[in-house]
Amino acid sequence: MDAVPALDEPLKKVLGPATAKVMAEHLGLHTVGDLLHHYPRRYEERGQLTHLADLPMDEHVTVVAQVADARLHTFASSRAPRGKGQRLEVTITDGSGRLQLVFFGAGVHKPHKELLPGTRAMFAGKVSVFNRRLQLAHPAYELLRGDAEETVETWAGALIPIYPATAKLESWKIGKALQTVLPSAQEAADPLPEPLREGRGLVPLPEALLKIHRPHTKADIEDARARLKWDEAFVLQVALARRRYADAQLPAVPRRPRPDGILAAFDDRLPFTLTEGQRKVSEEIFAGLATEHPMHRLLQGEVGSGKTLVALRAMLAVVDAGGQAAMLAPTEVLAQQHHRSVTEMMGELAEGGTLGGAENATKVVLLTGSMGAAARRHALLDLATGEAGVVIGTHALIEDKVQFHDLGLVVVDEQHRFGVEQRDALRGKGKQPPHLLVMTATPIPRTVAMTVFGDLETSVLDQLPAGRSPIASHVVPAADKPHFLVRAWERVREEVEKGHQAYVVCPRIGDEEDGAKAKKKAPEDEAEKRPPLAVLDIAEQLARGPLAGLRVEVLHGRMQPDDKDAVMRRFAAGEADVLVATTVIEVGVNVPNATVMVIMDADRFGVSQLHQLRGRVGRGSAPGLCLLVSEMPEASAARQRLNAVASTLDGFELSRIDLEQRREGDVLGQAQSGTRSSLRMLAVIDDEEVIAEAREEATRIVAADPDLERLPALRTALDALLDEEREQYLEKG
Repeated sequence: MDAVPALDEPLKKVLGPATAKVMAEHLGLHTVGDLLHHYPRRYEERGQLTHLADLPMDEHVTVVAQVADARLHTFASSRAPRGKGQRLEVTITDGSGRLQLVFFGAGVHKPHKELLPGTRAMFAGKVSVFNRRLQLAHPAYELLRGDAEETVETWAGALIPIYPATAKLESWKIGKALQTVLPSAQEAADPLPEPLREGRGLVPLPEALLKIHRPHTKADIEDARARLKWDEAFVLQVALARRRYADAQLPAVPRRPRPDGILAAFDDRLPFTLTEGQRKVSEEIFAGLATEHPMHRLLQGEVGSGKTLVALRAMLAVVDAGGQAAMLAPTEVLAQQHHRSVTEMMGELAEGGTLGGAENATKVVLLTGSMGAAARRHALLDLATGEAGVVIGTHALIEDKVQFHDLGLVVVDEQHRFGVEQRDALRGKGKQPPHLLVMTATPIPRTVAMTVFGDLETSVLDQLPAGRSPIASHVVPAADKPHFLVRAWERVREEVEKGHQAYVVCPRIGDEEDGAKAKKKAPEDEAEKRPPLAVLDIAEQLARGPLAGLRVEVLHGRMQPDDKDAVMRRFAAGEADVLVATTVIEVGVNVPNATVMVIMDADRFGVSQLHQLRGRVGRGSAPGLCLLVSEMPEASAARQRLNAVASTLDGFELSRIDLEQRREGDVLGQAQSGTRSSLRMLAVIDDEEVIAEAREEATRIVAADPDLERLPALRTALDALLDEEREQYLEKG
């Protein structure tokens, strides 16, 4: 039997089962090759102190610093009622700032002996806030004694690599493991074709791996990064280029609207004219629908830019051409909302087969999991016979029972919320591959579009329709200035008195199911922040307190579908003043009369999510107001993020900020494939040039050699990137 290639060797054989298990479970590292590609996040210089001043909240960090002082306190607690409880507080400094470390109970003895003033060490732990000061509770630490044999060997050279780590495995332990596997780097197969590598002056792969983990100079790090970025960008772009090449070989039915068909009739009844952007994007989509290969297009537009209207016109063009169009929505609330707004916009054109229907009308059906059996049978029959030209539904559309007469277009709303298998199953229901239009309200910078959606053509809607009102956004620092929060609730009352409505958004539902998760805390673990605020608690507090007398309703994901729909209908009809909800209202919910939104614990949401939520207000003629409530300290990264959201309504600008902060996100859809992050070195924002050049090179190479027969090492790298799940992810793109 052949020996396993060195880079495919399982870590448990090389490092032992215990370490290998932690690496697999917490870092997704299984083989020697995986570990070699687990790059340092940054480097510390032995003689230089790190920046404690800008530590991120709630993240696991590693810092190199010096002990300024250490104090042991005794106190009484439930476990030690006679005042025998012990707490060690150690202050460390790096010249830029100070940070408190805290150890409790039996855990104080070792650090009390070792962390003496003047001692230098590496500390790793999760940054939390206690008494409005940043601290690390029970951090792991490694003393930096310049003379200790092991430390010198492990941290060879002046540059200390700091690795992405976990609470179970600190950065320095990962460094020691890498020391063991580094010799295998010599056997790494180089995926870059020789002419490309030499033409761009990039170092060979084994040399790059050596320099990234054990650099002697900063120039070593630059050489390694430049090379490893190219690998990531290039291999990914080859995968996408092969996908585009394969799609271009598939047949599809061209779908062209009739000059006197349902689309023309629909345009005639619109009470407004399309914006320039909507017209331009519609033309791009119609051109794609008219080709003999499946269109794959991404439609991205700001919240409220009129994407649904553009998608509906594309669907009607397909109905004109004798086909059917399906719109897939991520939640029942959203599917019902889309169904309502589409039938309203179409009027009698949506009443095909009924007495009041227009002459060239079609049927618009809704299909969701919670429908009654009779309604469901009707809908399925309308789809199978072709009676229904347009269907809007949730993943219920994907079930085996659902048969289409002639599926011509699939529209996917909010792509990032769908599993890949679901989209694929729906696309498989056409006699020939249907055209695909993916809509997202999360603006995506150009490079991300080239990377994440590299197999889709992109259309951008960046104009807001006339009559939309601006949204003012403000951060409400609830801990620093409690009176600001009091004023926030006054503002909600004022809006309701003017006849408007309000949303209050919370991160958690607050029923037993998610409450249980929040309670598992050790009593002395004061450093842990309180659990996120919950819809059920806040709704009750508001109804009894600052919003007493107003009609307050709740909406969350674990309610019965009929109840959810009833709440949304009441709110849309103005029968409720305040809707306290989770992020179920994040996409697609359209109530023009809602003018104010208060987001509780806003620091618990991502930038794009806050921008999405904010887009639910200011949808009518009255100006919108969004209040971001947070207890985070002024200097924290979380507050800076909220300030950024408050300072601009430009979704593209915010998506850049979001990406710069998340960086490690998996561009091949970690959430969708469950696999490890594919981008470790490439930063999709900063490396725009590398991505664009890699895309050109990849397209050229795939056109000349689609199966990469002449490039075996590139094929191997592609197989590693596209382990089975990822291959499917791209397949189903």
